[in-house]
Amino acid sequence: MLNTTAWNRLRYNLYAPVYDLVADRAFRRARRKALEAVDWTAGQRVLILGAGTGLDLPYLPRDIELHGTDLSPAMVARFRTRADELGFDFSTEVMDAERLDYPDNYFDVVIMHLILAVMPDPARGLAEAHRVLSDDGLLCVFDKFQPDSHPAGWVRRTLNIVTSAIATDITRQARPLLEGAGFNILRNEPVMMGSLFRALLADKSPRSRRNASAIA
Repeated sequence: MLNTTAWNRLRYNLYAPVYDLVADRAFRRARRKALEAVDWTAGQRVLILGAGTGLDLPYLPRDIELHGTDLSPAMVARFRTRADELGFDFSTEVMDAERLDYPDNYFDVVIMHLILAVMPDPARGLAEAHRVLSDDGLLCVFDKFQPDSHPAGWVRRTLNIVTSAIATDITRQARPLLEGAGFNILRNEPVMMGSLFRALLADKSPRSRRNASAIA
């Protein structure tokens, strides 16, 4: 299977020069809709995982403390340029979303757009998002998902061998992933191509907060 961290870093470095041509216009409405579900307030500390070239930035308020990470140095460079042009107070780092170099409970909002279907280990990535999110913080997700009602059939699994190598996994289910990481789904709605692309808003479940307090 080619879906590895090293392969993703390589291919997104290659995709960076043309990424906006493919992903900007196609996903604008869905990105905006996902981000509109967040209750934004001034001064929030916000993390974008798999920030790419910064295509989420036009739909974010400017009075936040913004942090962006991506595996690809080429993507990070383009994110930096866009964030600077839009006037954000920001920092950006080349970083693996499955191994975040941030303290626990650090962010008010974590954004994961079009990354869960790409990560080699989405469960680990969500566990890291859960770790760095404050107890009253929000997780904003936009991605493509297999319906929660049933697993992918053999045709989809076979096609996924190709799609996961060159673009994205098409067999992952949102609810098992998010709830398995300790999130409580507040909103889950289709935003594009029927129900294939979904926008989700989640917070930490009361159980996961109690467990974290007990460990501490």
